[in-house]
Amino acid sequence: MAWNEPGGGNKDPWSGKGGDHGPPDLDEVVRKLQERLGGLFGGKRRGPREPDEGNGPSGFGGGISGRAIGIVAAILFVVWLASGFYIVDAAERGVELRFGAYTTMNEPGLRYHLPYPVESVELVNVDEIKSFSHKAAMLTKDENIVDVELTVQFRIQDAADYLFQDQSPDKTLRDAIETVVRTTIGGSRLDFILTEGRSAVATTIRERAQALVNQYKTGLEITSVNMQPAKPPDEVKEAFDDAIKAREDKERLENKAMAYSNEILPQARGEAARVQADAKAYREKVVAEAEGETARFLAILDEYEKAPEVTRERLYLETMEQVLGETNMVLLDVKEGSSLMYLPLDQLVKSKGARGQSWDRQSSTPRVDQKPATEPEREVVRERRSRR
Repeated sequence: MAWNEPGGGNKDPWSGKGGDHGPPDLDEVVRKLQERLGGLFGGKRRGPREPDEGNGPSGFGGGISGRAIGIVAAILFVVWLASGFYIVDAAERGVELRFGAYTTMNEPGLRYHLPYPVESVELVNVDEIKSFSHKAAMLTKDENIVDVELTVQFRIQDAADYLFQDQSPDKTLRDAIETVVRTTIGGSRLDFILTEGRSAVATTIRERAQALVNQYKTGLEITSVNMQPAKPPDEVKEAFDDAIKAREDKERLENKAMAYSNEILPQARGEAARVQADAKAYREKVVAEAEGETARFLAILDEYEKAPEVTRERLYLETMEQVLGETNMVLLDVKEGSSLMYLPLDQLVKSKGARGQSWDRQSSTPRVDQKPATEPEREVVRERRSRR
Protein backbone atom coordinates (compact mmCIF):
# COMPACT_ATOMS: atom_id res chain seq x y z
CA MET A 1 0.00 0.00 0.00
CA ALA A 2 1.37 3.46 -0.96
CA TRP A 3 2.10 6.00 1.74
CA ASN A 4 -0.32 8.53 0.32
CA GLU A 5 -3.22 6.10 -0.06
CA PRO A 6 -5.95 5.74 2.54
CA GLY A 7 -4.79 3.48 5.28
CA GLY A 8 -1.09 4.17 4.58
CA GLY A 9 -0.72 6.29 7.68
CA ASN A 10 0.38 9.26 5.58
CA LYS A 11 4.01 8.36 6.12
CA ASP A 12 6.14 10.45 3.68
CA PRO A 13 9.49 8.67 3.22
CA TRP A 14 11.24 11.95 2.14
CA SER A 15 10.07 14.25 4.88
CA GLY A 16 11.69 12.44 7.77
CA LYS A 17 8.29 12.14 9.46
CA GLY A 18 6.41 9.04 10.21
CA GLY A 19 9.47 6.92 10.64
CA ASP A 20 12.66 6.77 12.55
CA HIS A 21 14.95 5.80 9.66
CA GLY A 22 13.78 8.01 6.71
CA PRO A 23 16.12 10.26 4.75
CA PRO A 24 16.65 13.90 5.90
CA ASP A 25 14.55 16.69 4.51
CA LEU A 26 16.21 18.29 1.39
CA ASP A 27 14.96 21.75 2.32
CA GLU A 28 16.55 21.43 5.72
CA VAL A 29 19.92 20.49 4.24
CA VAL A 30 19.87 23.45 1.86
CA ARG A 31 18.87 25.81 4.63
CA LYS A 32 21.75 24.74 6.85
CA LEU A 33 24.23 25.14 4.02
CA GLN A 34 22.96 28.66 3.37
CA GLU A 35 23.34 29.56 6.99
CA ARG A 36 26.94 28.39 7.11
CA LEU A 37 27.94 30.21 3.91
CA GLY A 38 26.20 33.35 5.12
CA GLY A 39 28.08 33.31 8.39
CA LEU A 40 31.36 32.74 6.53
CA PHE A 41 30.99 35.75 4.22
CA GLY A 42 29.35 38.09 6.75
CA GLY A 43 25.69 37.39 6.02
CA LYS A 44 22.90 37.48 8.58
CA ARG A 45 22.56 34.25 10.50
CA ARG A 46 18.93 33.22 10.90
CA GLY A 47 17.31 31.07 13.42
CA PRO A 48 16.60 27.44 12.92
CA ARG A 49 13.06 27.98 11.62
CA GLU A 50 13.26 31.52 10.26
CA PRO A 51 11.62 31.47 6.86
CA ASP A 52 13.33 32.78 3.73
CA GLU A 53 12.06 36.13 2.58
CA GLY A 54 10.98 36.06 -1.02
CA ASN A 55 13.87 34.15 -2.53
CA GLY A 56 12.23 31.20 -4.11
CA PRO A 57 11.81 27.73 -2.94
CA SER A 58 15.49 26.92 -2.55
CA GLY A 59 16.51 30.13 -0.80
CA PHE A 60 20.00 30.56 -2.34
CA GLY A 61 19.58 34.22 -3.16
CA GLY A 62 18.87 35.13 0.45
CA GLY A 63 21.59 32.83 1.87
CA ILE A 64 24.60 34.22 -0.03
CA SER A 65 24.84 37.94 -0.52
CA GLY A 66 26.04 39.63 -3.71
CA ARG A 67 29.22 40.76 -1.93
CA ALA A 68 30.23 37.19 -1.19
CA ILE A 69 29.73 36.18 -4.80
CA GLY A 70 31.91 39.07 -5.95
CA ILE A 71 34.68 38.12 -3.55
CA VAL A 72 34.64 34.51 -4.77
CA ALA A 73 34.71 35.67 -8.37
CA ALA A 74 37.61 38.02 -7.65
CA ILE A 75 39.61 35.26 -5.97
CA LEU A 76 39.00 32.92 -8.86
CA PHE A 77 40.04 35.64 -11.34
CA VAL A 78 43.25 36.32 -9.43
CA VAL A 79 44.03 32.61 -9.35
CA TRP A 80 43.37 32.41 -13.09
CA LEU A 81 45.72 35.32 -13.78
CA ALA A 82 48.41 33.92 -11.50
CA SER A 83 48.38 30.64 -13.41
CA GLY A 84 50.01 32.46 -16.32
CA PHE A 85 53.44 32.66 -14.63
CA TYR A 86 55.98 30.03 -15.70
CA ILE A 87 59.73 29.47 -15.50
CA VAL A 88 61.95 28.62 -18.47
CA ASP A 89 65.06 26.64 -17.49
CA ALA A 90 68.51 27.38 -18.86
CA ALA A 91 68.34 24.44 -21.28
CA GLU A 92 64.81 25.27 -22.47
CA ARG A 93 63.00 27.70 -24.70
CA GLY A 94 59.40 28.77 -24.08
CA VAL A 95 57.22 28.82 -27.20
CA GLU A 96 54.04 30.83 -26.58
CA LEU A 97 50.81 30.15 -28.45
CA ARG A 98 47.77 32.43 -28.63
CA PHE A 99 44.60 30.50 -29.48
CA GLY A 100 46.86 27.79 -30.89
CA ALA A 101 48.97 30.07 -33.14
CA TYR A 102 52.67 30.76 -32.57
CA THR A 103 53.43 34.22 -31.19
CA THR A 104 56.90 34.36 -29.64
CA MET A 105 59.74 32.33 -28.17
CA ASN A 106 61.11 33.26 -24.74
CA GLU A 107 64.61 32.81 -23.35
CA PRO A 108 65.33 31.27 -19.91
CA GLY A 109 63.89 33.06 -16.89
CA LEU A 110 60.56 33.89 -15.22
CA ARG A 111 57.94 34.56 -17.90
CA TYR A 112 54.23 35.32 -18.10
CA HIS A 113 51.47 34.64 -20.58
CA LEU A 114 47.70 35.01 -20.50
CA PRO A 115 46.31 31.84 -18.96
CA TYR A 116 44.47 29.11 -20.77
CA PRO A 117 42.45 29.15 -22.98
CA VAL A 118 43.75 32.48 -24.31
CA GLU A 119 47.45 31.56 -24.42
CA SER A 120 49.53 28.48 -23.74
CA VAL A 121 53.25 27.67 -23.69
CA GLU A 122 55.40 24.75 -24.92
CA LEU A 123 58.74 24.19 -23.16
CA VAL A 124 61.36 22.69 -25.48
CA ASN A 125 64.79 21.46 -24.33
CA VAL A 126 67.35 22.74 -26.85
CA ASP A 127 70.50 21.47 -25.10
CA GLU A 128 69.59 17.80 -24.94
CA ILE A 129 71.73 15.69 -27.29
CA LYS A 130 69.79 12.90 -28.93
CA SER A 131 71.24 10.11 -31.03
CA PHE A 132 70.30 7.19 -33.22
CA SER A 133 72.17 4.55 -35.20
CA HIS A 134 71.90 3.64 -38.84
CA LYS A 135 73.20 0.41 -40.35
CA ALA A 136 72.77 -0.90 -43.88
CA ALA A 137 74.50 -2.75 -46.72
CA MET A 138 75.19 -0.42 -49.64
CA LEU A 139 76.65 -0.53 -53.13
CA THR A 140 79.83 1.45 -53.81
CA LYS A 141 80.91 3.25 -56.96
CA ASP A 142 83.04 0.32 -58.12
CA GLU A 143 80.07 -2.07 -57.65
CA ASN A 144 81.14 -3.62 -54.35
CA ILE A 145 78.88 -4.22 -51.37
CA VAL A 146 79.92 -2.85 -47.99
CA ASP A 147 78.27 -2.81 -44.57
CA VAL A 148 78.11 0.73 -43.16
CA GLU A 149 77.21 1.60 -39.56
CA LEU A 150 77.14 5.11 -38.17
CA THR A 151 75.84 7.01 -35.14
CA VAL A 152 74.18 10.41 -35.56
CA GLN A 153 73.93 12.92 -32.70
CA PHE A 154 71.61 15.92 -32.97
CA ARG A 155 69.80 18.56 -30.94
CA ILE A 156 66.99 21.08 -31.37
CA GLN A 157 68.31 24.34 -32.77
CA ASP A 158 65.07 26.24 -33.48
CA ALA A 159 62.19 25.30 -31.16
CA ALA A 160 59.52 27.06 -33.26
CA ASP A 161 60.52 25.25 -36.47
CA TYR A 162 60.76 21.98 -34.58
CA LEU A 163 57.17 22.31 -33.29
CA PHE A 164 55.34 23.80 -36.26
CA GLN A 165 57.26 23.50 -39.56
CA ASP A 166 57.53 19.72 -39.83
CA GLN A 167 55.06 17.11 -38.66
CA SER A 168 57.75 14.62 -37.61
CA PRO A 169 61.23 16.22 -37.51
CA ASP A 170 62.98 13.17 -36.04
CA LYS A 171 61.68 10.90 -38.80
CA THR A 172 62.62 13.48 -41.41
CA LEU A 173 66.18 13.50 -40.05
CA ARG A 174 66.40 9.69 -40.20
CA ASP A 175 65.17 9.66 -43.78
CA ALA A 176 67.63 12.41 -44.72
CA ILE A 177 70.53 10.47 -43.18
CA GLU A 178 69.61 7.32 -45.07
CA THR A 179 69.33 9.21 -48.35
CA VAL A 180 72.63 11.04 -47.93
CA VAL A 181 74.50 7.91 -46.80
CA ARG A 182 73.42 5.96 -49.86
CA THR A 183 74.33 8.86 -52.14
CA THR A 184 77.76 9.36 -50.56
CA ILE A 185 78.69 5.66 -50.38
CA GLY A 186 77.43 5.14 -53.91
CA GLY A 187 79.77 7.86 -55.15
CA SER A 188 82.91 6.53 -53.39
CA ARG A 189 85.16 3.58 -54.13
CA LEU A 190 85.53 0.68 -51.76
CA ASP A 191 89.25 1.17 -51.10
CA PHE A 192 88.64 4.81 -50.19
CA ILE A 193 85.85 3.88 -47.77
CA LEU A 194 87.80 1.09 -46.08
CA THR A 195 91.06 3.04 -45.62
CA GLU A 196 91.75 6.74 -45.35
CA GLY A 197 88.36 8.00 -46.53
CA ARG A 198 86.28 7.08 -43.48
CA SER A 199 86.53 10.48 -41.76
CA ALA A 200 86.01 12.33 -45.04
CA VAL A 201 82.88 10.29 -45.78
CA ALA A 202 81.47 11.02 -42.29
CA THR A 203 82.08 14.75 -42.73
CA THR A 204 80.40 14.74 -46.14
CA ILE A 205 77.38 12.89 -44.75
CA ARG A 206 76.95 15.40 -41.92
CA GLU A 207 77.18 18.44 -44.22
CA ARG A 208 74.79 17.07 -46.83
CA ALA A 209 72.26 15.84 -44.25
CA GLN A 210 72.31 19.20 -42.44
CA ALA A 211 71.62 21.04 -45.69
CA LEU A 212 68.73 18.67 -46.43
CA VAL A 213 67.02 19.02 -43.04
CA ASN A 214 67.44 22.79 -43.27
CA GLN A 215 65.41 22.75 -46.47
CA TYR A 216 62.56 21.04 -44.61
CA LYS A 217 62.87 23.51 -41.68
CA THR A 218 62.96 20.79 -39.05
CA GLY A 219 64.75 23.02 -36.53
CA LEU A 220 67.35 20.28 -35.88
CA GLU A 221 71.14 20.56 -35.84
CA ILE A 222 73.39 17.56 -36.51
CA THR A 223 76.25 17.83 -34.03
CA SER A 224 78.29 14.82 -35.14
CA VAL A 225 78.30 11.77 -37.37
CA ASN A 226 80.52 8.94 -36.13
CA MET A 227 81.13 6.30 -38.77
CA GLN A 228 82.29 2.88 -37.67
CA PRO A 229 84.95 1.11 -39.76
CA ALA A 230 83.25 -0.19 -42.85
CA LYS A 231 83.52 -3.89 -43.49
CA PRO A 232 82.57 -6.23 -46.29
CA PRO A 233 79.75 -8.75 -45.96
CA ASP A 234 80.52 -11.93 -44.07
CA GLU A 235 80.24 -14.04 -47.23
CA VAL A 236 83.30 -12.41 -48.82
CA LYS A 237 85.23 -11.44 -45.70
CA GLU A 238 88.11 -13.87 -46.36
CA ALA A 239 88.65 -12.51 -49.86
CA PHE A 240 88.66 -8.96 -48.54
CA ASP A 241 91.18 -9.91 -45.85
CA ASP A 242 93.47 -11.29 -48.54
CA ALA A 243 93.10 -8.11 -50.55
CA ILE A 244 93.89 -5.98 -47.51
CA LYS A 245 96.99 -8.10 -46.76
CA ALA A 246 98.16 -7.70 -50.35
CA ARG A 247 97.65 -3.95 -50.07
CA GLU A 248 99.71 -3.87 -46.89
CA ASP A 249 102.49 -5.85 -48.58
CA LYS A 250 102.41 -3.40 -51.45
CA GLU A 251 102.75 -0.46 -49.11
CA ARG A 252 105.60 -2.17 -47.24
CA LEU A 253 107.53 -2.83 -50.44
CA GLU A 254 106.91 0.70 -51.67
CA ASN A 255 108.23 2.10 -48.41
CA LYS A 256 111.30 -0.13 -48.65
CA ALA A 257 111.94 0.98 -52.22
CA MET A 258 111.47 4.60 -51.21
CA ALA A 259 114.00 4.19 -48.40
CA TYR A 260 116.51 2.65 -50.82
CA SER A 261 115.87 5.47 -53.28
CA ASN A 262 116.42 8.04 -50.57
CA GLU A 263 119.74 6.38 -49.76
CA ILE A 264 121.04 5.97 -53.31
CA LEU A 265 119.93 9.21 -54.89
CA PRO A 266 121.92 11.50 -52.56
CA GLN A 267 125.06 9.46 -53.21
CA ALA A 268 124.52 9.61 -56.95
CA ARG A 269 123.85 13.31 -56.80
CA GLY A 270 127.03 13.83 -54.77
CA GLU A 271 129.09 11.78 -57.23
CA ALA A 272 127.64 13.68 -60.16
CA ALA A 273 128.40 16.98 -58.45
CA ARG A 274 131.98 15.84 -57.81
CA VAL A 275 132.48 14.79 -61.44
CA GLN A 276 131.04 18.07 -62.65
CA ALA A 277 133.34 19.97 -60.29
CA ASP A 278 136.37 18.01 -61.52
CA ALA A 279 135.41 18.61 -65.13
CA LYS A 280 134.95 22.29 -64.47
CA ALA A 281 138.33 22.48 -62.74
CA TYR A 282 140.00 20.57 -65.60
CA ARG A 283 138.40 22.88 -68.14
CA GLU A 284 139.61 25.93 -66.28
CA LYS A 285 143.07 24.40 -66.00
CA VAL A 286 143.30 23.59 -69.72
CA VAL A 287 141.98 26.99 -70.70
CA ALA A 288 144.44 28.69 -68.35
CA GLU A 289 147.37 26.65 -69.73
CA ALA A 290 146.33 27.37 -73.28
CA GLU A 291 146.04 31.05 -72.55
CA GLY A 292 149.44 30.94 -70.84
CA GLU A 293 151.03 29.12 -73.79
CA THR A 294 149.46 31.60 -76.16
CA ALA A 295 150.78 34.54 -74.15
CA ARG A 296 154.23 32.94 -73.99
CA PHE A 297 154.26 32.28 -77.72
CA LEU A 298 153.23 35.83 -78.47
CA ALA A 299 155.96 37.10 -76.18
CA ILE A 300 158.55 34.91 -77.91
CA LEU A 301 157.28 36.00 -81.30
CA ASP A 302 157.72 39.60 -80.30
CA GLU A 303 161.30 38.94 -79.23
CA TYR A 304 161.95 36.90 -82.35
CA GLU A 305 160.89 39.76 -84.56
CA LYS A 306 163.31 42.03 -82.74
CA ALA A 307 166.34 39.63 -82.81
CA PRO A 308 165.72 36.51 -84.89
CA GLU A 309 169.22 34.98 -84.64
CA VAL A 310 169.54 35.39 -80.91
CA THR A 311 166.04 34.17 -80.26
CA ARG A 312 166.53 31.12 -82.50
CA GLU A 313 169.75 30.20 -80.69
CA ARG A 314 168.11 30.60 -77.30
CA LEU A 315 165.20 28.42 -78.32
CA TYR A 316 167.56 25.79 -79.62
CA LEU A 317 169.56 25.72 -76.41
CA GLU A 318 166.43 25.56 -74.23
CA THR A 319 165.00 22.75 -76.32
CA MET A 320 168.21 20.71 -76.20
CA GLU A 321 168.47 21.27 -72.48
CA GLN A 322 164.95 19.96 -72.02
CA VAL A 323 165.43 16.99 -74.36
CA LEU A 324 168.83 15.92 -73.09
CA GLY A 325 167.78 16.49 -69.47
CA GLU A 326 165.10 13.81 -69.79
CA THR A 327 167.16 11.18 -71.66
CA ASN A 328 169.17 8.37 -70.10
CA MET A 329 172.18 8.65 -72.36
CA VAL A 330 174.71 11.28 -73.36
CA LEU A 331 176.12 11.44 -76.88
CA LEU A 332 179.57 12.93 -77.29
CA ASP A 333 180.39 14.63 -80.55
CA VAL A 334 184.00 13.82 -81.45
CA LYS A 335 185.54 15.52 -84.47
CA GLU A 336 187.66 12.57 -85.41
CA GLY A 337 186.43 9.08 -84.86
CA SER A 338 183.07 7.51 -84.34
CA SER A 339 180.54 8.56 -81.79
CA LEU A 340 181.16 7.13 -78.39
CA MET A 341 178.25 6.31 -76.05
CA TYR A 342 178.91 7.46 -72.54
CA LEU A 343 176.80 6.53 -69.54
CA PRO A 344 176.90 9.04 -66.65
CA LEU A 345 175.80 6.73 -63.88
CA ASP A 346 175.92 9.38 -61.17
CA GLN A 347 173.49 11.50 -63.19
CA LEU A 348 171.22 8.60 -63.90
CA VAL A 349 170.91 7.77 -60.20
CA LYS A 350 169.92 11.33 -59.49
CA SER A 351 167.45 11.51 -62.35
CA LYS A 352 163.81 12.18 -61.63
CA GLY A 353 162.10 9.17 -60.02
CA ALA A 354 164.97 6.85 -61.07
CA ARG A 355 163.50 6.81 -64.55
CA GLY A 356 164.68 3.97 -66.75
CA GLN A 357 165.86 1.92 -63.74
CA SER A 358 164.77 -1.54 -62.73
CA TRP A 359 166.02 -3.92 -60.12
CA ASP A 360 167.55 -7.26 -60.79
CA ARG A 361 165.74 -9.75 -58.62
CA GLN A 362 168.79 -12.04 -58.30
CA SER A 363 171.52 -9.50 -57.50
CA SER A 364 169.20 -6.79 -56.01
CA THR A 365 171.23 -4.16 -57.91
CA PRO A 366 169.92 -1.51 -60.24
CA ARG A 367 170.12 -2.24 -63.94
CA VAL A 368 170.27 0.52 -66.58
CA ASP A 369 168.36 -0.13 -69.77
CA GLN A 370 170.34 1.41 -72.61
CA LYS A 371 168.15 2.58 -75.42
CA PRO A 372 169.35 3.86 -78.76
CA ALA A 373 168.91 7.51 -79.60
CA THR A 374 165.67 8.48 -81.21
CA GLU A 375 165.38 10.09 -84.60
CA PRO A 376 164.74 13.64 -83.22
CA GLU A 377 167.84 13.35 -81.10
CA ARG A 378 169.91 12.24 -84.07
CA GLU A 379 168.49 15.16 -86.05
CA VAL A 380 169.57 17.61 -83.37
CA VAL A 381 173.08 16.16 -83.27
CA ARG A 382 173.41 16.30 -87.05
CA GLU A 383 172.30 19.92 -87.09
CA ARG A 384 174.85 20.91 -84.47
CA ARG A 385 177.62 19.09 -86.39
CA SER A 386 176.72 20.89 -89.58
CA ARG A 387 176.95 24.26 -87.89
CA ARG A 388 180.37 23.51 -86.52
